[in-house]
Amino acid sequence: MATVDAYAPMTDRARSLRRARGLSDRAIVWLFVAPTMALLLAINIFPLIWAVRLSFTGFMANLPGAASFIGFDNYRDILTDEDMWAHFQATAHFVFFTILFQVLLGLGLALLINQKFRGHGVWTTLILLPMMLSPAVVGNFWTLLFQPQIGPFNYVISFLTGAAPSSFTMIGSVELAPWTIVLVNTWMWTPYVMLICLAGLRSIPDYIYEAAEVDRASPLRQFWSITLPMVTPFLMLAVLFQAIQSFEMFDMVNLLTSGGPGSVTELVSITLKREAFEKWNTGYASALAVILFVTTFGAANIYVKVLNRVKQ
Repeated sequence: MATVDAYAPMTDRARSLRRARGLSDRAIVWLFVAPTMALLLAINIFPLIWAVRLSFTGFMANLPGAASFIGFDNYRDILTDEDMWAHFQATAHFVFFTILFQVLLGLGLALLINQKFRGHGVWTTLILLPMMLSPAVVGNFWTLLFQPQIGPFNYVISFLTGAAPSSFTMIGSVELAPWTIVLVNTWMWTPYVMLICLAGLRSIPDYIYEAAEVDRASPLRQFWSITLPMVTPFLMLAVLFQAIQSFEMFDMVNLLTSGGPGSVTELVSITLKREAFEKWNTGYASALAVILFVTTFGAANIYVKVLNRVKQ
């Protein structure tokens, strides 16, 4: 009690000195937060506003000079381009099946790891390894695995089917290439979905399962009536994160297939890169970036509202 009384005058003296200098607690908070907020605005908001401005012009980065204002011509060209809609379709195929496989495998692995069998910590670490790699490293790694001459993947398929290793190629086949990028992205990000599902499983109280066992509910009944409903909000959160990540995927697919063969794996992000840095259609690329942003932002907001209803 004496110690507290001894510190009280010092605290009052510090407050009086701070007030004398004219800095309140709120002012000090803003003094520390303001530089970070200014940096975030400079990094995020300014480029967005600049991209929106360029999307209404015919600006080309390799031709310096004043950009001519063309209104909504870039947006009209994008929305009426059949090739662009084909790229959107390829992106939708990639996102849908990637999320589907990641959710199924991630939930299955989470249910397995949650059993806490002997050595489950080691297996959890091994499962998480793909998620820790860079997408660029994953793209190069799987490109070597899929090589018809030296890649071990073709030799494994040859051993199982009897076909010659060089008779087919995953990344060079029009039919198999779209599934190749789905396979690689699923392999890389399924551990992330597993972690979120595992957090949901660990949050379920044990007494609920104990009450279900007292009522003689079967394991399947416990899964459908307890586990799945209580893990659903976590699953939906994982779907939201992974859908945004897959929709913006570029580096892994670019290194793995470069959008080929032809354009069957050319995602919208790859098209954006080609328009901006190969064709130098900066205004057109900015309009495409704005469309992607509005699509992702709008879909995410609708999804979050649905997620909040599910949680309630």
